[in-house]
Amino acid sequence: MAWNDLGRRVRALIRNRRDARAAAASTVSMGEQREPMKPVAVKSALIDAVYFSQQDGRLRVCLSNGEDRTFEGVNEAHVIAMVTSQSPGKYYMRNVRPRFKRIAA
Repeated sequence: MAWNDLGRRVRALIRNRRDARAAAASTVSMGEQREPMKPVAVKSALIDAVYFSQQDGRLRVCLSNGEDRTFEGVNEAHVIAMVTSQSPGKYYMRNVRPRFKRIAA
């Protein structure tokens, strides 16, 4: 098996695991129900996947190194600007990461 094929398979497995975790993370403490985060398509070398909830402004960014970052108070305009920019990774680093409060995932 070629290294490229192995890398693609590993990234697909990681994405599937993230999708399952995002779907399961729909409740908060005190029994309050949250709307599940919806996946947003993104094409980036730095970012593997993006999930966003319009209900409470939560943004989850899954990085290509395996780390997940969740932010609160993000408006839809920033999410759209990030995923449609020429470089979503640069937009994330310059506009999302320093501007919005990161919360524990």
